[in-house]
Amino acid sequence: MSLQDGGWRDRLKAGGAQITRGARSLGRGLTDLLLPPLAWDSPEAAASAGLTPDAWSRVVFLEDPVCDGCGAGFEMDGGAFASPRCAACIAKPYAFDRARAACVYDAASRGLILKFKHGDHQPFAPLFARWVSRSAAPLLAEADAVAPVPLHRVRLLSRRFNQAAEIARPLARGAGLDYLPDALIRQTHTTTQGGKSARGRRLNVGKAFTVTAEGRRRIKGRRILLVDDVLTTGATAEACARALLEAGARAVDLAVVARVRTARELPM
Repeated sequence: MSLQDGGWRDRLKAGGAQITRGARSLGRGLTDLLLPPLAWDSPEAAASAGLTPDAWSRVVFLEDPVCDGCGAGFEMDGGAFASPRCAACIAKPYAFDRARAACVYDAASRGLILKFKHGDHQPFAPLFARWVSRSAAPLLAEADAVAPVPLHRVRLLSRRFNQAAEIARPLARGAGLDYLPDALIRQTHTTTQGGKSARGRRLNVGKAFTVTAEGRRRIKGRRILLVDDVLTTGATAEACARALLEAGARAVDLAVVARVRTARELPM
């Protein structure tokens, strides 16, 4: 056996080891997409954002099939002839065309979102952006630009950051899409939506949003992916979508981290 043959075997063995390492790295990457290596509820990860297996197992992620109009999960796959939209979305469509949510807003996800929203826990932003990039992949594939639901400047000063913008920015960057943080603005300082009925929410934000002059130029004729943290009744997203459409957007889709399970069952 020649030295040349032995060198060939060594190179083959090294190549096999490299492929194995690459496969392991890819596996870790896919896992880290949804389950980062450090967890927020473990002592060693105070500055990171992730989930321990216990916290992870409690989050109800929304998987296909889901309603194309509001992102609600269907109980079963109806097959090729089933409607892609739930009965509520057929009867009364939202102004936004399609919606996707990464998970259900319940006791498990609420703590994560409130910690991010009111606890100033910024490392949650890229985690949520990864969740949304997975659930809203079909919407991202057709979007021309990404815009966050805006906060009024008074609330922005008190909170110090816009949670929707912190998710939308890495989401747009990861998808290679135009990011429009200032195209849509909140011109009215409304009271909180919490505790209001569906009708009360709609009235509260009905005329709260507008598109800037520069925003009109940047959204005209384009499909916009609107990003927010939670879909409750859809009143806020509806008002934002109407403002964008009136300003010339070709279509508006919605992507959120979580949606209330009974969002479309609340009184309209």
